[in-house]
Amino acid sequence: MLSFRRNGIIRAVTARMRKSTRWLLTVLLGILLAAACSGGGNSESDELSGELAVFAAASLQESFAELKTAFERRHPDVEVELNFAGSSTLSRQITRGAPADVFASADARQMDHAVEGDAMAGDPTTFARNRLQIAVPDGNPADVEGLAAFGAQQPRIAVCAQQVPCGVAARQALAAADVDLQADTLEQDVKAVLTKVRLGEVDAGLVYRTDVEAAGDEVEGIDFPAAEEAVNDYEIGVVSQAPNAAAARAFAGFVRSAPAREILAGYGFETDVS
Repeated sequence: MLSFRRNGIIRAVTARMRKSTRWLLTVLLGILLAAACSGGGNSESDELSGELAVFAAASLQESFAELKTAFERRHPDVEVELNFAGSSTLSRQITRGAPADVFASADARQMDHAVEGDAMAGDPTTFARNRLQIAVPDGNPADVEGLAAFGAQQPRIAVCAQQVPCGVAARQALAAADVDLQADTLEQDVKAVLTKVRLGEVDAGLVYRTDVEAAGDEVEGIDFPAAEEAVNDYEIGVVSQAPNAAAARAFAGFVRSAPAREILAGYGFETDVS
């Protein structure tokens, strides 16, 4: 009788030990799976690191400086290097093999040139729009009233060179207004035009609305109807030979996100481009 009871106790203890072992293994497996999913570093986002070269149109200078800060806050192991110039210059550099990861163009045609040169991976995406304004020095000392002033011998006028996006847009607007351009200086990017206006070296220049806003109280902006005929679409894409392709894809996606659109809108860009 005693032997029977002892054997029963042993079997009960053994069963409990087996259940405890199974329970412990289940818990350990759950912990390992959770660690793999949340902290194992398997996602592309967790692995982003290194330098990221972003080639961006000159008119994106202020907004992309803020986007850089926001992106680096999300990805602290990535260092974004911004290179600003006219879109035509950047497109040419990229097609010739410049070590760029991302290209943000102020003109779809310059992006098309990069695509046709097999310099872009996949299809670029429009992320913002911009329109021209007449910029004059604070107080408008030459009393410029509209686009007609750009067809007169006076005042002194600055516009972008014809091959860069702001120059293409300027000529489209001037043609729509039937104005024969009389420019005193042709600049290689829109920031150079803005600088001429800010310093008082010219009486007026054609720049983007976002540039007038970025200049603050140093310049004044004048709207004109023909600006509606020269709207610039801004496109972004990943360079086909990007040294840091993973971070490039993440940055291009971030520029199209809601937080980035809010930043761009704060600088005067139109972000409802769907």
